[in-house]
Amino acid sequence: MSDIPVYRNYINGEFSAEPTSTIEVFNPANGRLLSKVPNSSAEEVEQAIHAARKAQSSWAQKPAIERAGFLKKIADKVRQNAERLATVIVKEQGKTKELANVEVNFTADYIDYMAEWARRIEGEVVTSDRPGENIFVFRKPLGVVAGILPWNFPFFLIARKMAPALITGNTIVVKPSEETPNNCFEFAKLVAETDLPPGVFNVVCGTGHEVGNALSTSPKIDMISFTGSVETGSRIMSAAAPNVTKLNLELGGKAPAIVLADADLDLAAQAIKDSRVINSGQVCNCAERVYVQASVAEEFIAKLSQAMSATRYGDPMAQSDIDMGPLVNKVGLDKVAKMVEFAKKQGAEVVTGGQVADLGQGFHYQPTVLTGCNSDMEIMQKEIFGAVLPVQIVADLDEAIGYANASEYGLTSSVYTQNLSLAMNAVRGLDYGETYINRENFEAMQGFHAGARKSGVGGADGRHGLYEYMRTQVAYIQS
Repeated sequence: MSDIPVYRNYINGEFSAEPTSTIEVFNPANGRLLSKVPNSSAEEVEQAIHAARKAQSSWAQKPAIERAGFLKKIADKVRQNAERLATVIVKEQGKTKELANVEVNFTADYIDYMAEWARRIEGEVVTSDRPGENIFVFRKPLGVVAGILPWNFPFFLIARKMAPALITGNTIVVKPSEETPNNCFEFAKLVAETDLPPGVFNVVCGTGHEVGNALSTSPKIDMISFTGSVETGSRIMSAAAPNVTKLNLELGGKAPAIVLADADLDLAAQAIKDSRVINSGQVCNCAERVYVQASVAEEFIAKLSQAMSATRYGDPMAQSDIDMGPLVNKVGLDKVAKMVEFAKKQGAEVVTGGQVADLGQGFHYQPTVLTGCNSDMEIMQKEIFGAVLPVQIVADLDEAIGYANASEYGLTSSVYTQNLSLAMNAVRGLDYGETYINRENFEAMQGFHAGARKSGVGGADGRHGLYEYMRTQVAYIQS
């Protein structure tokens, strides 16, 4: 066990002493121990917050273009170490090497993209009712941001929270998921190799109960940016309420995919399959349920089932020609299996899959298609977070939209049709933060990734996501 790395928190530009209390991190594909990471205390969180607050004023005073220079150096470091970082992600999270490579390179591009906003952050001049008066709207940083990360895209989410925070003049304390923290510590090592001022970027690892709660309840945190479950997001809201801390929350999803009679069925089947099996179905904006028009239902279900059954899966470190790896842990595997069994009891029929995959090791579940589903079933209402697609037959677009909107979630949605009028009707009718037409569910960094209802508060990416990390100050100047 002597070759098992023990990671250390990164606070105020330095790695802390070796932790006295640790959490073990395992490979979900084979169960092997990968590392030990700090099981930090509230006191250690306070040290990181103090370092971030101490550094924030001088960081904010630097011209934005100078802050951008530091971000570009970090992005360069990521690209130089892309292969190694992707391997770290594959081992601890279980995604395929191809997807891990996409995540690493997209992360570097995202950091560069946010750095490019340095000369584009704008205020306003507003017309006054008074003669001789000018009204200016300035944008200013919030202060110290807490970035609480998920385990499903752990590397990219560092950038999604850090890059907009830093370019706008904030400092940040990042808490990686204890399921997938190794990549964040490797990222911190790259940051340490640059000349980023101490305290601007900090990493503290530990449980949500201890570290997450300490960040959420701190009066010295000016914004909490969290990606994860509705349940955890609700707890963060409650913890932050006494301090009225600003929140940015991306929570769950139950993305509907609507297939109309005039759709290209081959395209629809492949795109929905791709949207379901990416990262083993462990993505908030994955296609989670399908509504198909009755006249093409039989043909489409056959094509979808064929695409899903052809999905190759296994250990991504041992096999390169696979479409998905394991689920992240046994809890996730058991949840998926339980939901499928309950759906069967409620009347759903398994067309393909429907079982835990017997690969000898790891947390694998067969890619699954369920038919005979209706809107009252749990499988059509609750987030699955596994490669399972329940299908419901509908009469037309209006019925599909009605079922799609009857959800506590409102993150992403998709529609397959070759009729522009129907596509625009769907966009108008769907009460979702994102709607994809004739393509897989995967957002662009220049868009705005935000949801409705229990899918979250605020959003990320693009200009709108950047300004989430800023507040306004209005100056009334009478001359």
